[in-house]
Amino acid sequence: MMNRMQENGSAHGHISPFLEIDRSDWSELAPKMDVPLTQAELIELRGLGDELDLTEVAEVYLPLSRLLNLYAENAQQLHGATTQFLGASTTRTPFVIGVAGSVAVGKSTISRLLRELLSRWDGTPRVELITTDGFLHPNSELERRGILERKGFPESYDRRSLLRFVSKIKSGAAEVRAPFYSHLAYDIVPEASVTVSKPDVLIVEGLNVLQPPTPGKKLAVSDLFDFTIYVDARTSDIARWYEERFLRLQRGAFSNPRSYFHRFADLSESAARARAQQVWTLTNEPNLIQNVLPTRPRASLILRKDANHSVSKVLLRKT
Repeated sequence: MMNRMQENGSAHGHISPFLEIDRSDWSELAPKMDVPLTQAELIELRGLGDELDLTEVAEVYLPLSRLLNLYAENAQQLHGATTQFLGASTTRTPFVIGVAGSVAVGKSTISRLLRELLSRWDGTPRVELITTDGFLHPNSELERRGILERKGFPESYDRRSLLRFVSKIKSGAAEVRAPFYSHLAYDIVPEASVTVSKPDVLIVEGLNVLQPPTPGKKLAVSDLFDFTIYVDARTSDIARWYEERFLRLQRGAFSNPRSYFHRFADLSESAARARAQQVWTLTNEPNLIQNVLPTRPRASLILRKDANHSVSKVLLRKT
């Protein structure tokens, strides 16, 4: 199987830093164990529009969770050996995973799923998940800066606060708080927070988590990650998924009078589609092309999805 993997990686006649693995080959790496999730639990983890099923969990995400578990355990062993060599006291520090990708590509579902699977392995029982939505500037600040329509672009985040948060996690701080973001209100909730307390693994999910340092800065949050995942798909497929998700939200969450998007609840289907396409064209697609997609080569592993939302290939960075 390894030979087939290597041949796949060089099939196009160019040298790549990634080992390209077809799903059928990747699935053979799955541990000989049953999927530790029920159908009901999987439904709870799935996002709108995701077609994730237990077969894909077994073939794609179970082996990925085992790989991440091995990386995390090896990182702790290396840390212990290094501190022993230096004659210092050994303090366990969390293994931090970054998960990036476009709006509507399914990275939130994947992050939630990996949190559940990783917590079932020995060595990584305590897994926390944080999204970078909490580090968006409040809407009032975005409006003051004139960039509310660019929400999700790198400049819409408080990158200094995010960097400080992950730095504290990596330093082994006993308790670190992050701002809380409400998708219903489409804004940061004042005085609310999310607390992370010394997990074995922290998953940080967001559009721009693989960004390099900004000009004039020496450090980016991506420099603090131990492993990174980019969820990839054709732009045309993601645009369709976004439109379908918008329609589902319009028929569901938008009907709540407290929803920021309640004004779209009574749109006809054609008007809702037009609105979704407008948001995609003006905001999400430019952000994907200009900012998110260029970070793909920085990932440790790329999950490539087909038009039906299922993973067809795994690209693992060579070591």
